[in-house]
Amino acid sequence: MVIDFSTFYDLPGGFQRLFDEFSRPLAISQRRGTYPPLNISEDEGHIYVDVSLPGVEMSEIELSLTEKTLTLKGERKMEKGSYYRQERPGGFFQRIINLNLPIDREGVKARLVHGVLEVSLPKAEVVTPKSISIESA
Repeated sequence: MVIDFSTFYDLPGGFQRLFDEFSRPLAISQRRGTYPPLNISEDEGHIYVDVSLPGVEMSEIELSLTEKTLTLKGERKMEKGSYYRQERPGGFFQRIINLNLPIDREGVKARLVHGVLEVSLPKAEVVTPKSISIESA
């Protein structure tokens, strides 16, 4: 039997980090430890959301887009058994990503590759920069 006491070595420091984490004025989706972890990036024409979902089947994921948010819901099923340590969370999850610009709904694509959900959100034409030529008078 393995007993891991390493998490108790700095117990007072752990409580201080916990209080510090909750006292920060951040949105809940920006806090450390939220599940599933994700990366959000963009280029001129798209916003990209990559979500790490190892062990989650496509049938257990619900992805929806509203005018201002992308919502990801799902469930990561846990194997039954007795754990000595459990660092990968299981159960139901939900992440809400606020979008600050209009999205072209018809061009949204999502795929699950090797446990990573890749969502491509094309920016609406209204948002994309347009080059304007200047005429001389």
